[in-house]
Amino acid sequence: MGSKIQELVHDDAHSSEKALGDLTDAAVNDHHESPLEHIHGNAETPETHSWIKKYLPHHIDIQELENSYHLGNYVIDRETGQKSWEAMSIYVRLGMHLLFYGSKQAKFLHWKRTEKYLEKESRKMGEAYDRPESVNHILPFIKSFALEDSLAQLVEPDPAKYPNFNAFFSRAIREDARPIAEPENPRVVSSVADCRLSVFPTVDLATQYWIKGSGFTIERLLGSAEKAKLFEGGTVAIHRLAPQDYHRWHAPVDGTVQSVEEIPGTYYTVNPQAINQSGTLDVFCENRRSVMMVEQAGTGKHVAVVAIGAMLVGSIIYVDGLENPGAQMRRGQCVGKFQYGGSTVVTLHPQGDIELDRDLVRNSTEQNCETLVKVGWRIGASP
Repeated sequence: MGSKIQELVHDDAHSSEKALGDLTDAAVNDHHESPLEHIHGNAETPETHSWIKKYLPHHIDIQELENSYHLGNYVIDRETGQKSWEAMSIYVRLGMHLLFYGSKQAKFLHWKRTEKYLEKESRKMGEAYDRPESVNHILPFIKSFALEDSLAQLVEPDPAKYPNFNAFFSRAIREDARPIAEPENPRVVSSVADCRLSVFPTVDLATQYWIKGSGFTIERLLGSAEKAKLFEGGTVAIHRLAPQDYHRWHAPVDGTVQSVEEIPGTYYTVNPQAINQSGTLDVFCENRRSVMMVEQAGTGKHVAVVAIGAMLVGSIIYVDGLENPGAQMRRGQCVGKFQYGGSTVVTLHPQGDIELDRDLVRNSTEQNCETLVKVGWRIGASP
């Protein structure tokens, strides 16, 4: 990181925490002020610049700060092939600083401190967005992320009928709005979410091109050496849900739920810049997550579906009893939902079980870029 970044927020991680705390306090305590002025602000807008300048030393120029630190990510639209810029939300921007603040020698102690702080802030936002007055944030959120055209796809298209912000954030989409690809082909594997997708034929390729944090292993991700053995040499698909996305995830295959295990952890940002940053911790294996093991219909092979909470995520919630062992799921069926914040779902397949689609692999490796996909789209198939 550049020296200017190390100076950010009064040269002090305590001030980074204060900046984030003030941001969430504004969201919690003033539901009549537009959240576009604080929690839902875009990190690149003049309004956000004005807000964050309050926390910068006078000698740091905001434009110089942007030049030394990326405030978003490029993504490739699978339908058009076009690459576009996805700006970072202001709260993610602050979360990035909390993750990368300080010298290598200080980082371990700082991370431990930050874990507790992010848990507190995540719980605060989850509770606030369960309250009735949080409905005042729904329409500004729709405006901020240009979601007006997507409302017709919802089970409940009227924003005024949601009891709180979290209910809208975890809104349900009509099944016919997300049809699965090749429904008669049992070999096809589907995307589990409307997301920014990265796929890798092996874990080694995933760590070479994408997951650069220290300590990532399948055993740590799953919390089990026995489960990890099932996926030695297997494929990895990383489905990242940005705050504006439909925040439910769906079944990648037909199958039977074998188990669901909740693994406690922290609430670091899962923005690609956190995942791609060398020399820091691996947030996938540090964050709170829920590991579902599924036995595929027909083949008996296993699939792991790992729902990973992230910064300011309130809850990971299963629907329709699918957390119960023995539950039957069909490809494309809704499995669960996240409440407020960004989040990620990682799916693992055993070696030889799935041949990933070439365009997705090419984007993930040669382009080192995520691909915009939707629930139910094909991401590969059994050979």
